[in-house]
Amino acid sequence: MIRSALLWMSENSWCKNTLPRYGFVRRAVRRFMPGEELEDALGAARSMVEQHRIPALITFLGENVADEAEARSVTNHYIHTAEAIAAAGLDVELSLKPTHLGLDLGIDVAEENLRRVTAAAEAWGNWVWLDMEYSRYVDPTLDLYRSIRADHPKFGICLQSYLHRTPDDLESLIPLGSAVRLVKGAYAEPPDVALPVKADVDQAFFDQAIRMLAPDAREAGVRVGLATHDARLIRRIESWAEANGAGGDACEYQMLYGIAEQEQRRLAGAGKGVRVLISYGEHWFPWYVRRLAERPANVGFVLRSLLPR
Repeated sequence: MIRSALLWMSENSWCKNTLPRYGFVRRAVRRFMPGEELEDALGAARSMVEQHRIPALITFLGENVADEAEARSVTNHYIHTAEAIAAAGLDVELSLKPTHLGLDLGIDVAEENLRRVTAAAEAWGNWVWLDMEYSRYVDPTLDLYRSIRADHPKFGICLQSYLHRTPDDLESLIPLGSAVRLVKGAYAEPPDVALPVKADVDQAFFDQAIRMLAPDAREAGVRVGLATHDARLIRRIESWAEANGAGGDACEYQMLYGIAEQEQRRLAGAGKGVRVLISYGEHWFPWYVRRLAERPANVGFVLRSLLPR
């Protein structure tokens, strides 16, 4: 019930436009987002490297832009961001949503903008990751990925383990030597589209993770990003990898800023791949509520963080 309520809030216009104005809501998000400006994200990324030797991904929050001018503005921001990362000498990759670059306005609009961003990042030797949104966007997002990756190899794609279709999508990407970030999924989807039971989603995540760590996938050059904070699931994957000859550098755990920090540091200290996703921007409310919905236990953590100390 909590998860359903949170997902409803993430899509409700009144909630998106009204709740972020309240101070207690803004205070709650600070634990998981260092600030709304690019400089805030880059500053946090630098601190992560200096203090814990953990590199970062950053994403400029937003989705479903209204027109081509807004999509171009977002594109220009990401191009500037790629240049700023290079100037700062940081190991920071880019993550973006296709609807933020105009997918709702036409796949040709999104492709033109994505190609500009990937070309700018590639000029500095950097990676771009394409996020996955609602299930209705999966086919055009995969089409964008395949088209652009043919020209820009440092280009990754996100898959959601809770979708019934994901095993087939994964099999189609492995022979390409794709970079794949696997997430559990955080959108409200019907049961004929996505697994409704958490235990089943966890098992699907594990099955898809070890598929990407299998010998043929490693030989194809698949880059594996596993986006989970579930310590038990991480240890289960680690045990399988060690038993099946997949070394500590066979995958990278991609975790959110401010969540499971001890686990992040354990992985980094053990020489395992780990990268932290840092988000910034004004349009943070839907993203933030979906993150709570992924793990409703975080609601209690947020409430406790608001109490006077």
